[in-house]
Amino acid sequence: MRHISYAAGMKYHTATYTDDLRAMGIPPPWSYGTADRVRFGEIDALHHVNHTAYLRWFETFRISYLRDYGLSDYGPASPRIVLKSITAEFIKEMVFGQDYMVTGRTSSFRNTSWVMDYAVWTDQGLQATGSSVLVQLDAATGAKKPLSEEVTSTFITRDGASKA
Repeated sequence: MRHISYAAGMKYHTATYTDDLRAMGIPPPWSYGTADRVRFGEIDALHHVNHTAYLRWFETFRISYLRDYGLSDYGPASPRIVLKSITAEFIKEMVFGQDYMVTGRTSSFRNTSWVMDYAVWTDQGLQATGSSVLVQLDAATGAKKPLSEEVTSTFITRDGASKA
């Protein structure tokens, strides 16, 4: 894997797509990612990234993904997207100052919800993975809101998602 580095032209918190991810050695099915660097406040007493930081990284990624995929602009009329569950698996330690790329994709969807998978990459390879279940709610009523055909088509086309 090529070194993931801001100095190499990566822009933090900016969408990164398939061709650039492949150039960094990140394999399919990942086609969307955002880069950042480990901050001092994310380090714990053992001098590695605290487990809660990964969940924040997944959420930061998810906001960019949801906007880019047209699910929400987070305005008052936008559907509410709520997190039903989340998991994480820590594969390798990460330390202060490391550049990383969070990738994510929708792997499956139902009528009102979908499963997102995440992966965290550095120049050392895969560092962590995760998964979450998200539910779309109507902004006015709070009731579950069906995903539009446009959104599910985007999940299928961009992420290779399948209907569960």
